[in-house]
Parts: sequence; structure tokens; C-alpha cells
Amino acid sequence: MASIRREILIHAAPDELWSALRDVGALHTRLVPGFVIECVWDGEGRDITFANGMKARELIVDVDDDSRRVAWTAVGHLKHHNASAQVFPEDAGTCRVVWIADLLPDQMAPPIATVIEQGLAAMKRHAERPKG
Repeated sequence: MASIRREILIHAAPDELWSALRDVGALHTRLVPGFVIECVWDGEGRDITFANGMKARELIVDVDDDSRRVAWTAVGHLKHHNASAQVFPEDAGTCRVVWIADLLPDQMAPPIATVIEQGLAAMKRHAERPKG
């Protein structure tokens, strides 16, 4: 099984970033606008459309406020997929986001890693944009 772990420092208050991450139905407006262009939440999962036209169905496994962690599984395209993203406080006004995905088949790891890296970059751009 392939395991991917990526992390990024984001100059944003951890509580603000966590608020956007935990809002699982608002990826396209609060967390990664431009990277995800549509997200439809049905109370159990979300149907998302990426800017490149790719679509995915993700079931939300857990939203843990104490650890600031969201866990989900993508269904339909891979033999196995589970992922999580977690926000860790760093210095004042900065946080670290860690995104981990485990998946099968192994040969899908490179394109999934690219998606994760693009998602983290979009998250950083949006969170660090000038406010006002």
C-alpha cells in the first residue's frame, strides 16, 4: 500500500484554518477555492469537482475538533483510499497542515501526491491572501 505524507507551513491563525478545514461542505469557498470549483455536501459525504474537471466522491469519516483533524475516504476510483488533514499550531499566526493518504493501487501514488501538493498550495494561497 502506498502512503503519502505532505506538509506545509501556512501563515494563518490555526483556529481560522481549522474553521475552514472542518467546514467539509465548503472546500470550494472556504479552503481551496480555484482548486475545487464545486462541493456538494449531503450530510455523509461530498461530491467534489476539481478545476481540471476531475470529480470525486468523498465520505467523511471523522471531524475531530480536539485534534483539528478531518479524515475521509474517496470512493469509486481506487481499490483503497483513506486520508486525513490536520492543523498544528506553530509560531504566532502560523500553522502546519499535514495531509496523509494511504491508497491502492501503489502506481496511483504519484498522481495522488501531485493532487495533494496542489491542494496544499491552494490552501496556502487562499489562507495567506490579503484580507479586506
